[in-house]
Amino acid sequence: MDAWGLLSWLLIVVLAGAALAFLLYCCYVKYIHTKFDHIPGPPRDSFLLGHFQLLVKNKQKNEVLHQLLLEWAEKYGPVVRINVLHVVALLVTSPDTTKEFLMSPNSSKDPLAYKSLFSVFGERCLGKGLVTEVNNDSWHKQRRMMDPAFSRTYLMGLMETFNEKAEALMEKLAESADGKREVRILDLTSRVTLDVIAKVAFGMELNSLQDDQTPFPRAISMVLKGINEQETSLPLSKWYPGNRQLVKDVRESIRLLRQTGKECIERRKKALENGEEIPMDILTQILKSEALEEKCDEEIMLDNFVTFFIAGQETTANQLAFAVMSLAREPEVLNKVRNEIDEIIGWKRDIGYDDLGKLQYLSQVLKETLRIYPTAPGTSRLLEKDTIIEGVKIPANAVLIFSMYAVGRMEKFSKDPLIFNPDRFSPDAPKPYYTYFPFSLGPRSCIGQIFAQMEAKVVMAKLLQRFEFELVAGQSFKILDNGTLRPWDGVICRITPRRNTKASQ
Repeated sequence: MDAWGLLSWLLIVVLAGAALAFLLYCCYVKYIHTKFDHIPGPPRDSFLLGHFQLLVKNKQKNEVLHQLLLEWAEKYGPVVRINVLHVVALLVTSPDTTKEFLMSPNSSKDPLAYKSLFSVFGERCLGKGLVTEVNNDSWHKQRRMMDPAFSRTYLMGLMETFNEKAEALMEKLAESADGKREVRILDLTSRVTLDVIAKVAFGMELNSLQDDQTPFPRAISMVLKGINEQETSLPLSKWYPGNRQLVKDVRESIRLLRQTGKECIERRKKALENGEEIPMDILTQILKSEALEEKCDEEIMLDNFVTFFIAGQETTANQLAFAVMSLAREPEVLNKVRNEIDEIIGWKRDIGYDDLGKLQYLSQVLKETLRIYPTAPGTSRLLEKDTIIEGVKIPANAVLIFSMYAVGRMEKFSKDPLIFNPDRFSPDAPKPYYTYFPFSLGPRSCIGQIFAQMEAKVVMAKLLQRFEFELVAGQSFKILDNGTLRPWDGVICRITPRRNTKASQ
């Protein structure tokens, strides 16, 4: 047999092997279908791709993924099956199941979902940081290491920085407070929360409120866009010709954040070596990881730097913008929260830690904002053994999706769920039974949730103390799903200085 004949036979063997592998895979997918098809769910568009095409269409229409999940939950019940290739995910809107899985220290995060955050378009991103580490033992070591940076004592010491950066925002707003110029609130809240997390977590003075050329706001946005694109696309999407620029921008953004983290870590190490006094901030806690039983890989330090840099900025910025949007559309609620601020804060410049606890109605406003607009809309867990949920038998190895967005907007859990009503969270109101979890629940809930709400309270209190704001007509109040949820048009307002003769110095 000549060389060409041999190559022909080899090609036939390879093609036959590929065809056999594909056939076997199809058989496996069929087996998965037979295991899970007793669970209600929307019809599949494709035998192999399952509901993937529906999800892509939803994305192409710039719709919120969790809105689609909400519609499915209302149509198919508390357990909804979703198929993509051989993977089965189950949307669960049962409060009892939410309690069982999110409150348990033994529930595992879904490795497949969090593996997609390890790297984005081939560039290491969140890696094995506190959010993405799925091994409970490794996660517990990291969490224990970070806890001191979020202790009550340390958080109380952050009030000076919260006031300082919020005051810088007020000065920036005052420049445009003529009632004529249009101000995009989200741009400014993104910058102030970035300045806060950079200083209190890493000792960095970014001053992004004054520096329009700083690359960090765009870098964070690009990383989140890349994560969202990767999670909702086929595995080879980065090779699509139309995605080349996006892939390039996302990779460069990740490199910028990780290089910034590397420089911060090196500076802090030198300060430690020189015996300088250093703050007990997140960066110091990251460095303390080297003192653990197993020396921490520098890459994991950078994973946590990127995690806190993004998470500490993005979600609070979006919450603040949604809060402004909601209050501007609800004058009665706005007047009520303003009266509380007038009574407790008056016109004083610096807000104290004790003041925050007295701002009860403002707390309710911020909670109601997150009920309707949860900036981190959901989480997931891996079902490791057969179980029964709401009378439905669920085989092991399914992914359970818990959507705060969906349960927060369901009539069965909240009367008139789309009406902005902070009284739902008044001290006398019944507490939501495992239907409110914007920071997740249980041992793996967000470590920074108290930090975030302290910061949000200071910024909102100063904003409502100083300014009147009016929403510009014609803008959209839709939600942009960029991995996190944010206002579509960024909340465009005209603002004027506030005059209040009743407020006391």
